[in-house]
Amino acid sequence: MMDLPPFLLDHWLSKYDFATPPIAFNLASSTGPRWSVDELTELGGAPLDIARTVLSYAPPAGDRALREAVAALHAVDPDWVVMTTGASEALSILLCLEQRHAANLVIPDPGYPAYAAMARAWRWGVRQYPLAREAGFTQRRETVLNAADADTAMAIVNTPHNPTGSVMEAGELAGLADALAARGAPLVVDEVYHPLYFGAPLPSAAGVENVIVISDMSKALSLPGLRTGWIIDRDAARRGRIIDARSYFTISGSPLLERLAAHALRHADALLDRLRMVAGGNLDRLDAMIMRSEGVLSWSRPRGGTTSFPWFSDGRDSRRFCEALADAGVLVAPGDCFGHPSHMRVGFAQQAEGFEAAIMRFAETVAVCKSVA
Repeated sequence: MMDLPPFLLDHWLSKYDFATPPIAFNLASSTGPRWSVDELTELGGAPLDIARTVLSYAPPAGDRALREAVAALHAVDPDWVVMTTGASEALSILLCLEQRHAANLVIPDPGYPAYAAMARAWRWGVRQYPLAREAGFTQRRETVLNAADADTAMAIVNTPHNPTGSVMEAGELAGLADALAARGAPLVVDEVYHPLYFGAPLPSAAGVENVIVISDMSKALSLPGLRTGWIIDRDAARRGRIIDARSYFTISGSPLLERLAAHALRHADALLDRLRMVAGGNLDRLDAMIMRSEGVLSWSRPRGGTTSFPWFSDGRDSRRFCEALADAGVLVAPGDCFGHPSHMRVGFAQQAEGFEAAIMRFAETVAVCKSVA
């Protein structure tokens, strides 16, 4: 029997985000500003009519129009795209198909907690490569390769990265994929936060040899409720196995959700423009607040994505602070959810309104903690 570890991050989010009444300001979320069905269907001027959508099965690989829209976002061939139920199913499919005796998966630390939990559920060993805060959580090829060994069957890079907001430069990523190819191990690039960058944009890794990209509508595209994700893989033989696995796992996506997702992707510029406006302004406000903390808080400013990973400079555990902040109506995620207790994950892209008020409460709670330290 497989006993999955408690998903501390989701336990924390569910306790507060779905409470009655709900939390006033959600800075724990890793998604962008929220969209209603009405707002989404009205993009483009002529409202999308979904009332006559037939609620049958969709093709296992996904509707062709949706796959073309995904391919356009990543500048790849639509035939390389296989739709999944979120990036979580994409990860599970790859862990299922690539597993072999004594295989291990190389993942970042810190990193999204599901990587390790799901790998172990599929009987993988796990090896971690550190993203050092002293180096701005920089992602480098050699750091990943140093964690790999003869049993490494796959490695994951998340860029932009959750929770730190660091990125891997294109040259580093291509060199890593090439080095792993020599070992017979594919590089999985989790691009759920692409293409949100603060500074020079980076291309998708989807066209790089020996790279499998996983992504979804939840993060940069701000539509987690569509539960729509994808795998991009140029290897035709492996794609065939991926489609079979998808058929076994979930049969297909929902035609209704796929139609909404295709419409959203055709208007991705509108989704991303709103995200950049909210995230960019809120990031500057968060930066200013941390600078005003007089050294209580430290951080590395994110280069992409919707999350940051500041920490208490004196090394204290952040959970009591996060609980006090939640009592004040502001939700952030304690760092122990990521195995780094002195940190906290602070999202800055969902709260389209009220971020200034949230930051004021945040600063007040920091001041109280400082006075009792």
